[in-house]
Amino acid sequence: MSAQEPSMRPRIGGALSVARLRYHGWLAGALHTGSRLARILRPDVPLSRDQAYQLWLIEHTPTRNRLRQMKRQMQSLVKQPLFSLVMPVFNPPVRYLLEAIESVRAQAYLHWELLIVDDGSTNPAVAALLEDSASRDGRITVQALGHNGGIAAASNTAIARAAGAYLVLLDHDDLLTPDALYEVACALNEQPDADMIYSDEDKVDEHGVLSGPFFKPDWCPDSFLSRMYVCHLTVLRRGLVEALGRFRTEYEGGHVYDLVLRLTERSDRILHIPKILYHWRIHSDSTARDPAVKPWVYEADHRALQRAIDRRGQPGQVVPVPGFPGFYIVRYQIRQYDKVSIIIPTRDHAELLDKCLASVFAKSTYPDFEVILIDNGSVEPPTAQLIATWTKREPERLRCIRLDIPFNFSRLCNHGVAHARGTYLLFLNNDTEVITPDWIDGMVEQAQRPAIGAVGALLLYADGSIQHAGAILGLGGLAAHSHRGCSSESPGYAGQVISINNYLSVAGACLMCRRTVFDEVGRFLEDLPSGYEDVDLCLKMIEKGYRNVWLPHVKLFHYEGQSRGRDYALKEPVEYQRSADYMVRRWRKFIDHDPCYSPNLTRAFEDYRLPIDVELAGNPLTAPYDSRPSRALKHFHCVVDELKMSDGRFLIRGWAMGKKGECLQRLDVDIDGLDIGHATLGVPRQDVYDCYPLLGNHESGYFFYHALRSPIRRC
Repeated sequence: MSAQEPSMRPRIGGALSVARLRYHGWLAGALHTGSRLARILRPDVPLSRDQAYQLWLIEHTPTRNRLRQMKRQMQSLVKQPLFSLVMPVFNPPVRYLLEAIESVRAQAYLHWELLIVDDGSTNPAVAALLEDSASRDGRITVQALGHNGGIAAASNTAIARAAGAYLVLLDHDDLLTPDALYEVACALNEQPDADMIYSDEDKVDEHGVLSGPFFKPDWCPDSFLSRMYVCHLTVLRRGLVEALGRFRTEYEGGHVYDLVLRLTERSDRILHIPKILYHWRIHSDSTARDPAVKPWVYEADHRALQRAIDRRGQPGQVVPVPGFPGFYIVRYQIRQYDKVSIIIPTRDHAELLDKCLASVFAKSTYPDFEVILIDNGSVEPPTAQLIATWTKREPERLRCIRLDIPFNFSRLCNHGVAHARGTYLLFLNNDTEVITPDWIDGMVEQAQRPAIGAVGALLLYADGSIQHAGAILGLGGLAAHSHRGCSSESPGYAGQVISINNYLSVAGACLMCRRTVFDEVGRFLEDLPSGYEDVDLCLKMIEKGYRNVWLPHVKLFHYEGQSRGRDYALKEPVEYQRSADYMVRRWRKFIDHDPCYSPNLTRAFEDYRLPIDVELAGNPLTAPYDSRPSRALKHFHCVVDELKMSDGRFLIRGWAMGKKGECLQRLDVDIDGLDIGHATLGVPRQDVYDCYPLLGNHESGYFFYHALRSPIRRC
């Protein structure tokens, strides 16, 4: 049986799948050792020193056979656009330039022209190579300029000669994958009105070894205002580029960012191809290796972004992220300091509530806010005393409304809104503590924007590690927090933790929105008493056309689970399961594909790692169906929450159970086709249960712990 990475949806493939994974596992190790047999079997697979990425490349690199099929299939495409590749050249290493040109000539899609502009190169070998390349392929044209005018001007010279409907940007030392233009052509046949197409990318060194894959989200406008994440490969509709006046030379180095910022003000028809189609060259003078080598690039990016913010009628200041060139935080000017209603459901736990209120009133710099406590039946005398003390201390800014009902977070919040006077609603857990004084200001800056629905914050555990940095749909089955457990000092995956980003959902523990938006989407759904109500609210905003944003510069502690505990699913398993069932019925499309997260990344871990192939064969003790492994896996759940190699051994921890909650009698495990072993079953795992409370009683015995030898070599 086969399960693709630790996930709620096992992949079924039987003996053939097992054989495939074992072959790929052997091949990855053999490629690392320089095996001649491995290179003969898969000469098309690039090398990577990253074991997980090497396996991904084996899975996804098209074979020579597949490339031949692409050449045949392109003839049947309804639309076969001509692509004009724009390549400005100035004194690159000759070998890199040759490899760049040859990567174009190796394309499976044949309808292209390569427009090379030699921008005053002083190396005679460059001119000789360009002349030879043009003589060997009529699709390559070369124009030599008498002096070096810069990348933007040289690119504009090439664009002026372009005949294709689409422009493809290619640096003089980078590489296209052989299927790049074919994939773009296929995408345009599916979405012919696209004005911009971009792909995923990685880096390539002087030896042709790949590293640093960047698997991107689909188009996220606010993420793009924090950094130029689309980067390579970028394909632009030529007619729109011409209408925009091509590249602006005053933004040399940041000219592509500037052009795309202007283009996206004209069009939202932007298409992402979630495949690695571009290799960005790493060498001593490239920003791929060290952003500090070209500080003028990021200065130009900064100016282009500031100009775009000013141009869009939402004035603000673009603030560079210290220590991370190319990353920015946009602090919008607050047009009007309207009242913010902070709604805090609470019950007992006076010490937590006191810490929360003290931080709100002592630290908040925003001039106009009120706090509405919704007391959900507190019975402890210290709580009553605390509320009385705070009401007396803040008579104008704090009100307490009692609502004695069975716990229903949605209803408590809705009840608070009914008593709110604010233009903005800020839902806040009572087990939070404010860190940044301008936290309300930062959230209002975003919430005031007409396109924005929900605004979320960076929530930290008491030890400073991340509890919430945005929510990802489909992670862990339904939804989970981005980068949970990671250090807050880390920039996160591709700078995700240090930049403003679009997410489908943000945590209800600290969530702001305009009251008009809240009313428009129908408030919190009270049929979800506790579980995914914040996700549901955010997705209703997405459905209405709003965007949700998460802010790295708004920070709070979240002492998660201390107010009500983490065992709500145990106390109310039926209600919790009903919430989960609703989410699957209502929001299946987002659970299956979160556009703010790459389909190439894991759906089981929260740290944006690549998925890992894990072979699983399980036989429930009381299988309701045919108990043969090939059938049993259809009714089998598994999540691997830790997988690491130490001293030549794999350590694997996670849980496994039948679809109806049955304990397993036996569990066989195979990692990347290497070394099958038996897991140890019946090991209680409270930590896993805390993360996956829907599992039910954590003592049922379906958690497993396993370690096995592996022949995988260390990189």
